[in-house]
Amino acid sequence: MTDDASETDRELSLGVPQQILESLPEDGANAAADMKEAVGGLQRSLEEAIESADSESEAAGYAVDAIEHLEDRMETYDEFIPELRAWGQSPIYAIAWRNLYAELIAQLYEHEWLATHIDRERNYRLVEDGIRFGDR
Repeated sequence: MTDDASETDRELSLGVPQQILESLPEDGANAAADMKEAVGGLQRSLEEAIESADSESEAAGYAVDAIEHLEDRMETYDEFIPELRAWGQSPIYAIAWRNLYAELIAQLYEHEWLATHIDRERNYRLVEDGIRFGDR
């Protein structure tokens, strides 16, 4: 990347929060392993994309792509919760995955070098898509 941030300033660190792991039932070891693997894969993909980016703005574009994907997944799992309850099944895994995706989005925003660029990119995409505030 050619922007002013040093290599260590652009490090990316994501993880499965302990409270999400603790929310899983005792037989949730497979889900915990799946979550850790998914987070590791996301982190590796983002690190590769960010490393190949020519600027922090371009890197933020990759982060926004990831955030939008996480938001879609979060919504999907959120929709499963009432369905599972309606069928008399525990929604604990759907809740855990939904919460994980929300936490990952928050973790991306915690990286100061990305946060401002993420907001700019998201606003740019809103305008680019033709969405205008106040339109009816």
